Amino acid sequence: MDHKDLDIWKESMLLAKEIYLLTGSFPKDEFYGITSQIRRAVVSIPSNIAEGAARNSDKEFIQFLYISLGSLAETETQMLLAHDLELINNLDFLPKIIMIKKKILGLIKYLKNKKK
Repeated sequence: MDHKDLDIWKESMLLAKEIYLLTGSFPKDEFYGITSQIRRAVVSIPSNIAEGAARNSDKEFIQFLYISLGSLAETETQMLLAHDLELINNLDFLPKIIMIKKKILGLIKYLKNKKK
């Protein structure tokens, strides 16, 4: 299966686009700070899903899904910090992050059970 067929990849791409655009309004003096950190983390989510899906085994795919989970947690933490620093006004991104986390964990569970 191609990664572009996976709903989780599509949803994480939408999250990446949304957060990428949102960070565009951050102060210019933050470009090499939190803006860059958030963008790298959020882009890493669909990137690792894609890389894992291209691997030869479910075991490798699962490893990359766990990396995506780490990047998702990093994105959430940095966005919460941006909110605390009043760089963003709302937490509209949180439900999407929670949903993506559940779906990644569900895919991991499915791939692990598939082996049994």
